[in-house]
Amino acid sequence: MVPPVLYWKNNRLYILDQRVLPGAVMFLECTTADDVAVAIETLAVRGAPAIGIAAAFGVAMASRDGRTAALDASMRLVRTRPTAVNLFWALRRMEETMASLPDDGLFENLLAEAGMILADDLECNRAMGRAGAELLPPACTVITHCNAGALATGGHGTALGVIRSAREAGKDVKVFSCETRPVLQGARLTVWELLEDGFDVTLICDNMAGSLMKKGGIDAVIVGADRIAGNGDTANKIGTYPLAVLARHHGIPFYVAAPLTTIDPGLPSGREIPIEERKAEEVKRLPGGGMLPDDYTVWNPAFDVTDGDLISAVITEKGVLRPPYGPAISALFPKED
Repeated sequence: MVPPVLYWKNNRLYILDQRVLPGAVMFLECTTADDVAVAIETLAVRGAPAIGIAAAFGVAMASRDGRTAALDASMRLVRTRPTAVNLFWALRRMEETMASLPDDGLFENLLAEAGMILADDLECNRAMGRAGAELLPPACTVITHCNAGALATGGHGTALGVIRSAREAGKDVKVFSCETRPVLQGARLTVWELLEDGFDVTLICDNMAGSLMKKGGIDAVIVGADRIAGNGDTANKIGTYPLAVLARHHGIPFYVAAPLTTIDPGLPSGREIPIEERKAEEVKRLPGGGMLPDDYTVWNPAFDVTDGDLISAVITEKGVLRPPYGPAISALFPKED
């Protein structure tokens, strides 16, 4: 069984350290907002919804030292990772809640709000899973990329939540997981998570997906998202875009599963999504140990953007969105007069 991605106990936030999976199950003990920020920056906790949840608890934790400390913590946390919009949504929700609260009981109320963000995420993942499960045939084989499961959320998962819900509905789902270079979230996290829950899952290298599709028998590609623009363009872990191109070429539906908090309706297209670039060391690290030479030039974007017209459907807790995504997203986020 997959352990919780985080939990609160004895005035501390415990975060499952995903850097050491699958070799060990260890929790980081966070006593300050900066501890949480470092956990986010170093990928101890990752996945857009889980990042937002952790940040919310970080703000609550800091509020023990007062309103100013909580606002300072929010400013620190907002700088951790630029692409995942759930981070900014969660911090904005905490700041808006704080603005309506008196100083007396500030910590207790903000802690309750962070707990509500966690509970809400789990509930919306289950609703999303039920909606997405209907898209899959009774017996199917799907490809997924990176980790969009319980480890990336408050529980159940987005893309993997659809797979879990399909099995709960009595469907037979087999999974191929791309390894997801260079940090191997697919290999280290998705395969481990699915094996823990008893799924039939097979690991493939990223560059094997096209050959696998060509052989036939793949019914869908299902991925998560870190930010979705107003036209449906979607930022997700690097390697998602070529999967979408391959799926289109082979006539395979390509689904994105993401909560409404991942949609950024104010961005007109994916060109405006900020893409995080990470350290070259992630790419230079060799599989058998050691590093490539220092003078190697490396480009290491953490995400790529898949054009909305390559996406067959976006699965949300409010149902399944179909193209054209502009009107569908606008209907969910009406502009205030």
